[in-house]
Amino acid sequence: MDVGVTGHQDRKGIEWSWVEDAVRAELKKLEDVKRALSCLAAGTDQVFAEVAIGLQIPVVAVVPLAGYERFFEEGSLSNYRRLLSQCEVIQLGWNGDPERAFFEAGKFIVDQCDLLFAVWDGAGAEGLGGTGDVVSYAQRKRKPVLHINPCTQIVSRI
Repeated sequence: MDVGVTGHQDRKGIEWSWVEDAVRAELKKLEDVKRALSCLAAGTDQVFAEVAIGLQIPVVAVVPLAGYERFFEEGSLSNYRRLLSQCEVIQLGWNGDPERAFFEAGKFIVDQCDLLFAVWDGAGAEGLGGTGDVVSYAQRKRKPVLHINPCTQIVSRI
């Protein structure tokens, strides 16, 4: 089984230690996870990758576009580089609108995974390719989604 992730980079009120614990608990429930796909963005993607690596699940870093590092702030950039060095890397090489690149990367992850982890407050996407867009795409593709709501701290299947 391959698992992927989409989720918030930052939201007021998110307790990241709870998100980490929830992701770990849900990954441990799954049998035979062969790989975990993540764009390694700040927030959810990095937490998901850290947990997967800690559970000895190989992580595939999906890099949406050339120059991806320019979208990171210093703290998350160093973490991105550290995580990237521990991953298999798929370069999507998108040229053009970055928001479109992020959405294409989210769709790529959905298409490759058997289960999508969505760390999401349930609201619509703030820009093209946000978590809400990726979850909608997964639903159109009839992919199972594990909804981890970081605001209500409720985990459910969509």
